[in-house]
Amino acid sequence: MNVNGVLRSTSVERKSSTQKSKEVPTAKEENQSSAAIYEKGDSNTQKASYTQDTATIDRLKADLEKREKQLTDLVKKMLLKQGQTLEGTNIYHLLREGKVNIDPETAKQAQNDISENGYWGVEQTSDRLVSFAKALTGGNPEKADEMIAAIQKGFEAAKKAWGGELPEICKKTIDSAIEKLNAWKSPSAKE
Repeated sequence: MNVNGVLRSTSVERKSSTQKSKEVPTAKEENQSSAAIYEKGDSNTQKASYTQDTATIDRLKADLEKREKQLTDLVKKMLLKQGQTLEGTNIYHLLREGKVNIDPETAKQAQNDISENGYWGVEQTSDRLVSFAKALTGGNPEKADEMIAAIQKGFEAAKKAWGGELPEICKKTIDSAIEKLNAWKSPSAKE
């Protein structure tokens, strides 16, 4: 048998199997009362739809604004107690250089806020960063690298505003957020 014979033979087999399949009733024809019928689709046509989660974004922004105000008020109160004026004063410089005397009550509150379970602690802050990133992308893990780049850009802007290297807790927070985003984009990497 030559190549043409094989091709003709295959073509005949396809036709006869197609004709046979038309004679056999499909599952749909046999059982109309069936709850669901699986029909395999083309995986390329089934793309996930991602929509930005504006409710989560708004909630996170509102919470952040409230907490930032609390922190700012705490610092202002501390500075005013010491008779320092805020106009023209670089608060970050004063804090960074340790030129601010901190009363025990304020120190305790700050320690609680940055503790392991505190609002500004590594875990809660990195979780908020990741939640915000997921909400912005509508849950699309393919955008994780863009979110990581945005977090790194924000970290650099914070360093510039601070006027030098940020405290260790900031570095740990960014590292934790990036680790979580990498795990989100590649769930098999955790296993």
